[in-house]
Amino acid sequence: MPSKTFVPAFEAKVGNWTYYSCLMSYAQVAREINFAHELGGNRDLGTMIQRGVGDRTGQITEYLLTNENRFLGAIIVAVWGGNANYLPLEMDSDAENQAVLAGIDRNFGVLTFDGTQQFFALDGQHRLKAIKDAVKRNPDLGAEDINVIVVPHFDTPEGRQRTRRLFTNINRNAKSTSAQENIALDEDDSFAILTRRLLDDHPFLSKDKVVLVFSKVGDEGKIVLAQRSISQGSSAWSTIGVLYDIVKEIGFDLPCTADQSKQRVADELLDQSYEILASRLDDLLDACGNLRQRYSAAQAPKDVRAPKGREGSGHPLMRPAVQATVAKVVRHILEQDLLGWEDIMKRLSSLDWRMVAAPFSAMWIDTPDGRTNGKMASGKDYLELLYTLLVVHLAPRTKAQVSRALRTYGDLKKEKYPVAVDDLVALISGGADSGQ
Repeated sequence: MPSKTFVPAFEAKVGNWTYYSCLMSYAQVAREINFAHELGGNRDLGTMIQRGVGDRTGQITEYLLTNENRFLGAIIVAVWGGNANYLPLEMDSDAENQAVLAGIDRNFGVLTFDGTQQFFALDGQHRLKAIKDAVKRNPDLGAEDINVIVVPHFDTPEGRQRTRRLFTNINRNAKSTSAQENIALDEDDSFAILTRRLLDDHPFLSKDKVVLVFSKVGDEGKIVLAQRSISQGSSAWSTIGVLYDIVKEIGFDLPCTADQSKQRVADELLDQSYEILASRLDDLLDACGNLRQRYSAAQAPKDVRAPKGREGSGHPLMRPAVQATVAKVVRHILEQDLLGWEDIMKRLSSLDWRMVAAPFSAMWIDTPDGRTNGKMASGKDYLELLYTLLVVHLAPRTKAQVSRALRTYGDLKKEKYPVAVDDLVALISGGADSGQ
């Protein structure tokens, strides 16, 4: 039967939070406070509430083991379960000391748990890892003390939402969280919320490994959120950061964007926005070279991106840089009222979805070494060129605009553009103009 835990504590309140400032020994911290992944949190994006532990804990460990002036700031932890109960205490003093002690025992007491509680770090995970490592190497350190701020946490959707918000608030006012961390955790950013819901609920995007969320999951809380690129051998279609950018671009006019405040919008608006967004993503994925069908039908999805020996015939929408650029162009055309959504999708469907084909050849460089037929171009100039060419393939406004785009292609790529000016001018709404 679990034994009860007693922790001396001060009860405190701030905003709509009640929390407890507690004194715990390093041994107790090492034994009882865990990392979120140990509670099944970080592997499921829907319950992720903690950033990963990095590699810099070694310096803190050595500091604890070797520095007589060692001191660590408080660790903020959330607690699950344990039937927490706070028992206020009063100091017993004689008449002589009553005036001196008056008010000092305010909110002082003991926080008790029934032994089934689980603690995990919201802030201070590097310090926690260092304490665990230092106590293993020198058990005598277990007698030393640290302040632990305990925040009650409820393992429900509402509870996780509330604790994620606390986490991001803490870290926004301390060390800045990364863009990827904000997408995974933010409960006030509508686009982050919608991105996570797509990863949970969308029939295609929720499939395992379609969208890369973590690039590394290690021991003792160490995780690395995926950056914007995808390695050559990966089967992923995109990454969480790029998906978020796509959501922002094609969802710029969703119902959830009407409220300009930074507070979380009503769930009803989020639900309406999700339905529209999911439909648009389906349209986009299908219009862009039947991406969903080709990906799902492939034995090795990485071959859809770059089939061995025929890399140039790979699907452009398997490249995050192309994905983000297509989304930006779609938004531009919609905002400029050049075409409606359905017409944009029709024109995207008419493109040749191979990396060697126009307009995607803007991002492709042939290599004449005989070992491969090309590689993805890198650099801002190539991305800007792809954007410009996509615009004139989908919704050109003037012949002059088309001519400038093709001239830029020739200047950068040192080759003639494979589509004639007149073919693109024919796409101008109302027919070809005079070139003004």
